[in-house]
Amino acid sequence: MDSTGAGAASSKPKKGAAGRKAGGSRKSRSVKAGLEFPVGRIGRYLKQGRYAQRVSAGAPLYLAAALEYLTAEMMELAGNAARDNKKTRIQPRHILLAVRNDEELGRLLAGVTIAHAGVVPNIHPELLPKKAVEKASVEEVESPKISN
Repeated sequence: MDSTGAGAASSKPKKGAAGRKAGGSRKSRSVKAGLEFPVGRIGRYLKQGRYAQRVSAGAPLYLAAALEYLTAEMMELAGNAARDNKKTRIQPRHILLAVRNDEELGRLLAGVTIAHAGVVPNIHPELLPKKAVEKASVEEVESPKISN
């Protein structure tokens, strides 16, 4: 042992650094895959959740890519809904309108309730009042005028 108190153990490379070149920079799996969602964190959640005894290296990567795609799709549609309502900030209402107006996302999230989003406006056509123009034309056809 030297005067600093560190023994021969301090000269060993740290765990995980043995395969790396000296001066090499670390790259996360998310960066390697070109994703924004955290592959490592999703892998940790899969392991901690005990969904299966073992988790492959590709499982969190695939799940992160799928979640990122769904999120991007929803945010694009919600952004369009916000713009239609002349708003610059996406609110829960815009997410609901985006999801319910899209056929595939609507089926995927059919049983989901979004808090503070309300409902999609829908009035059955039979409940709407009849138009006055239609009434006038129908009455003329049914009772023709008698001329003298």
